[in-house]
Amino acid sequence: MASVALVFAILHKGGSLTDLSCVLAARIVPMVLLLLGGGLLGDRFPRRWVMPSADCLRVVSQSMLALLFFVSDPPLWSLLLLVGLNGVGEALFQPSFNGMIPSLVPSSDLHDANALISISRSATRVGGPALAGLLIVVIAPAAVLAIDAISYLISIVALLCLRITASMTTAATSLVAELKAGWRLFRAHTWLWITTLQFAMFNLIVWAPYLVLGPAAADQSYGGARAWGTVVALYGAGSILGGLLLLGRRPQQPLVVSTIVAFAWAAPSATLAARAPLPVVCVGAVAAGIASSVFTTLMHTSIQERVPPDAISRVMSYVALGSYAAGPIGLALAGPIATVSSISVVLSAGAAWQIVANATILTLPAIRNLRRRSDTAPKQPQSDSLPENEASG
Repeated sequence: MASVALVFAILHKGGSLTDLSCVLAARIVPMVLLLLGGGLLGDRFPRRWVMPSADCLRVVSQSMLALLFFVSDPPLWSLLLLVGLNGVGEALFQPSFNGMIPSLVPSSDLHDANALISISRSATRVGGPALAGLLIVVIAPAAVLAIDAISYLISIVALLCLRITASMTTAATSLVAELKAGWRLFRAHTWLWITTLQFAMFNLIVWAPYLVLGPAAADQSYGGARAWGTVVALYGAGSILGGLLLLGRRPQQPLVVSTIVAFAWAAPSATLAARAPLPVVCVGAVAAGIASSVFTTLMHTSIQERVPPDAISRVMSYVALGSYAAGPIGLALAGPIATVSSISVVLSAGAAWQIVANATILTLPAIRNLRRRSDTAPKQPQSDSLPENEASG
């Protein structure tokens, strides 16, 4: 809900596309800068305590944003500061969350667990934007931001009630040594850094411009917040469908499947660029949602099956850092480039890139040759010992 509310709060206060780009980028920049630190914390300390601490930061940021929009027309610097604080919370939370999953379920259930996580996240994407669009029209964007702050309080309570067996933490070595160990594991898997690079370019050229220009296109051509809320909700519905399709199904070539479905990520930008009828835009959003769920589930399962448990947070932080580092650039440049060209030109370029890039990725042996792990595969070694046969991915 918060993303929809924040976008339209800025637009309704007379903010420009450049303002919108800067605010969206302000969340990603601290997240990118602190992801490696979040990974270190997740491997050094109990993850169930790191995550509530991160959520406390997000309660503060969302509450203050809601208050500012309730009482005034907030200056741009205050929005950048508070949205940045939210990004700090995300950087601390996500690596610990990804690292905790293998400690909650047996390895044979990791695939279905990731699919269920994708379904639950997607369910919030369905209800959240639809409710946000309604509340924005009926009440105000600030009310949606306040509700979002309350949701983080609920998350804190749920995490504190969680009972899991204490996981082994990283031995007391230097921070630099731990980062180097995580980097060695990351680069040892060719398929991992290839897909990370693929996702980095996707965020730069495709998704960042879509996040900035999609709401603006909806405002110009489809009636504003309600239409955009519907599109985002249907993206979430597609994600739910993708998660359901994966339950009980484990593809033999997970990265081939994930790359093929990722062609559908071009659909949202392509339909908006063409100013297609709203039902067509909605179909494109559903297709992209399916791609998101399938790609994320297969990617995370492949990592969790191949990376030692005591290093997952660090490796996942490298994946996230590489994937999102270019995102702020895309967010910051999308508005200004669209201003001097057009929204359709920027979105069309993104859709074209996604098709060409995915076709190229499918030709690479590291992607085609990765097979799913057997349920009886041997347990991974600890992160300080890297098997020689993993050096080629």
